[in-house]
Amino acid sequence: MDIDSVCQYFGFQAQTNNDSGTSSRDNLWLYGIATFVVLWTLGWLYRDSLEVDNVKEKYVFVTGCDSGFGNLLCKRLDRRGFRVIAGCLTEKGADDLKRATGPYLKTVLLDVTSTASIQKAMEYTKQEVGENGLWGMVNNAGRSLPMGPSEWMRLEDYTSTLKVNMTGVIEMTLTFLPLIKQAQGRIVNVASVLGRVAANGGGYCISKFAVESFSDCLRRDIHYFGIKVCIIEPGFFKTAVTSLDPIERELHRLWNQLTPEVKASYGDKYLDKYIQIQRLIMNAACDSDLSKVTNCMEHALVSSYPRTRYSAGWDAKFGWIPLSYMPSCVIDIGLKLVMPRPAKSV
Repeated sequence: MDIDSVCQYFGFQAQTNNDSGTSSRDNLWLYGIATFVVLWTLGWLYRDSLEVDNVKEKYVFVTGCDSGFGNLLCKRLDRRGFRVIAGCLTEKGADDLKRATGPYLKTVLLDVTSTASIQKAMEYTKQEVGENGLWGMVNNAGRSLPMGPSEWMRLEDYTSTLKVNMTGVIEMTLTFLPLIKQAQGRIVNVASVLGRVAANGGGYCISKFAVESFSDCLRRDIHYFGIKVCIIEPGFFKTAVTSLDPIERELHRLWNQLTPEVKASYGDKYLDKYIQIQRLIMNAACDSDLSKVTNCMEHALVSSYPRTRYSAGWDAKFGWIPLSYMPSCVIDIGLKLVMPRPAKSV
């Protein structure tokens, strides 16, 4: 069957003229591609909507539940019927969460920088879940400060963040992995758009790049056991992590620990200008709707076919993520235009 016969079958008039024949063939290809795209999209949406059964028999452990994303996620999962074990850093955070949720939500004090604390939380969880195993582990606990120009940091300023955001995620995952294998469950690691685009100094961006890498390696290593590993990449949201007062206090502390020579190289006005830029960015970019992030976390736990990566927030979807695929010079030029210049810059 030649192309003219195919064109006639689909309602196109066969042409002897070469230009008309080429046009018919082009139209046929366009219709075929459009049909494929529509069918693929409908199939993806249907597959994405499928959910697991018996959530009331599934246990989920969430870290960093005193406030923010973790706190909101625990409340949502509790209402949905999951058996939630919430890791809280403080007794007040644990008490407040228990008062706001049902009897099936349990809390445990957890410091992800302490091996003893992690081990104690695992033993408690092991007793709670029994033969069911642990369906979900959400590594949400994190910190952002100190954050500022790289030269202003000391080694301990980097490691204080890396212990929570990087080492804490790795140790929590490895410690709880036998329970997750038992349930063939999910690991949900909270990274950031700043794990795609390094926009400022300090341990935060470094740690989130590490979470991305660890999650990718882990997913490829353990998929044979039926375990899914998902990465959440939130944009900027109004949480304790992006609160301006702590950010500014840390910037002043970093500035005050600099030597006179380093201060002179930046100039007396640099700190004030840097703080003004931070205020502008946080006030303009931060989204107050935390559910955009917890929706992604929840989908990763309940979907039959969870996604590998979730970009939460419009700034992530249409700003940071596309930017991460651009040449480095584009980001470099953008930051040069936004950030203040030191007094003794070249």
